[in-house]
Amino acid sequence: MSALAGVVLVTGVMAAGKSTVAQALAETLPRAAHVRGDLFRRMIVSGREEYVPGAGDEARAQLFLRHRLSAATADAYAEAGFTAVVQDVVLGPDLETYVGLVRTRPLHVVVLAPRPETVAARETGRPKTGYGPAWTVEDLDGALRSGTPRIGLWLDTSELTV
Repeated sequence: MSALAGVVLVTGVMAAGKSTVAQALAETLPRAAHVRGDLFRRMIVSGREEYVPGAGDEARAQLFLRHRLSAATADAYAEAGFTAVVQDVVLGPDLETYVGLVRTRPLHVVVLAPRPETVAARETGRPKTGYGPAWTVEDLDGALRSGTPRIGLWLDTSELTV
């Protein structure tokens, strides 16, 4: 594969395949970094507020901090000559905000949007769990499809493999 300049954001709901796709893409490029947005959440050792439905202002502020840090990290890698492949859950109006946070251009946005039943099946096969009482597959899928602006390339990956 030829070089892909700039930053690539791979987003979608939990268990959509973001980690797998982002890692595989980065591995095909001659100089690439895989920026995992969730690492910035996990760096908060004490005082972390998880972003769940109905979460308060502090959880929202921490989510925005996570997005700012991953965008700045992507810009730093791109500035150093790497293609930054960012992988995170960036949905709803946050997608437009995130696009504004990344200074590097080109910025390629890829939204993985498999059908909810596919996501549910993938979730059962993962060692980690993202869904539960706070988030259901259907709730998050609804937020993706009804509240997320149609920016970038949207892919129904239900029948696709990496």
